[in-house]
Amino acid sequence: MSEQVQALILGIIQGLTEFLPVSSSGHLELAKVILGDTHTGEASLLMTVVLHFATAMSTVVVFRKEIAALTRGLVRFRWNKETRFVAYILLSMIPASFVGVFYKDAIESLFSGNLLLVGSALIVTGLLLFLADRAKHTDKSVGWLSALVIGIAQAIAITPGISRSGATISTSVLLGIDRERAARFSFLMVVPLIFGAIAKDIKDGAFTDTQVSVPALVIGFASAFLVGIWACKWMIALVKQSKLSYFAVYCLLVGAIALVYQFTHTNVQLAH
Repeated sequence: MSEQVQALILGIIQGLTEFLPVSSSGHLELAKVILGDTHTGEASLLMTVVLHFATAMSTVVVFRKEIAALTRGLVRFRWNKETRFVAYILLSMIPASFVGVFYKDAIESLFSGNLLLVGSALIVTGLLLFLADRAKHTDKSVGWLSALVIGIAQAIAITPGISRSGATISTSVLLGIDRERAARFSFLMVVPLIFGAIAKDIKDGAFTDTQVSVPALVIGFASAFLVGIWACKWMIALVKQSKLSYFAVYCLLVGAIALVYQFTHTNVQLAH
């Protein structure tokens, strides 16, 4: 299979799974193993970062009106609901930013097709979604403490297999936050984080020498962006209807399959 076709498939997977609570990074790692992707380390992480950038742009398109309102609030230099919301987003970014800056090498090592890690993390995601779907009294707004706790959940979700949207939305709902507000905050909070991470990597020249071709990156970006716009709108509707349990079952099944595959593959290698 050509690199461009692989990039197209990975982009579609990223576009769907970034917004659906099933772990985009986990599915990308599973897909890389299935597709026989030989890129490792920095090259593998580059494709992952580009695909995440594409879905961040999808978020900007879907929430363009909300982002415009937040921007106007900042320009006016007044403390109102818009600037307060931006402050909550900035606070939520701190945990993931800390992990990304100080543990970059450790994070990079996780993106190497480790199915044992991915499978286990998917099962954790499934259990978390089950809990969130049964939460009651979800009528609160995001506050200072909840923004920080949701940010910690986002930092943990850097692990492949832990769904970022699943972890942040579930954490929000378990904290009593209104489901639609939880989805809105979850999708918007990651945008500046991804933009900041990419800007830092470009500034540091982190991706100047990789094995991934430019056409493959462009194809992956385009497919992730277009599919992401559709998936983002769909996910908002699903969260409002309390249908996270369907994704919980899916995560548990895929996690279990990944673990069985890993153990079977390991035993076959040992036998030889």
